[in-house]
Amino acid sequence: MTRPDETITMTSGELAHLGEGSVAYLRKVSSDDLRGRFPGLQEIAPGLELWALFAANGQPILLSDARDRALAGALENDLTTVAIH
Repeated sequence: MTRPDETITMTSGELAHLGEGSVAYLRKVSSDDLRGRFPGLQEIAPGLELWALFAANGQPILLSDARDRALAGALENDLTTVAIH
């Protein structure tokens, strides 16, 4: 058990894997910005506002036109979500 005044040190490798498989972040994205984030994405109309769910390491998990569907996808995969503004 750590004391409140004790510093915990992590290696860069440990930090890179923090939250892996358990934490995902939800973010509103524009269809104009998706090409680099979702490789292999088929043609999509420009100017759409969508919701994207990303793994803790930034890997894309899913894309939806509705926030509640993106959250449902996280729940189905037992992921705790955090919002990115």
